[in-house]
Amino acid sequence: MKLTIKLFATLREGRGKIIDMEVEEGVTIRQVTEELKITEEDVAILLRNGRDATLDDRPAEGDTLSIFPPVGGG
Repeated sequence: MKLTIKLFATLREGRGKIIDMEVEEGVTIRQVTEELKITEEDVAILLRNGRDATLDDRPAEGDTLSIFPPVGGG
């Protein structure tokens, strides 16, 4: 199934801003982030079609995942 992944801030480095990805049906968002080499610690906000999501949610065909890293600096 096809997903659209939108990455923000530091998560874009080496990956790009928007990724169209083919995944097996039934995968979790955690499996998607692992494939992108994004660790759980790198994810501060996770949205599925604009709504709060968890890494254990299972996306559906055509979903858009938006992944934001923690805010850093000081």
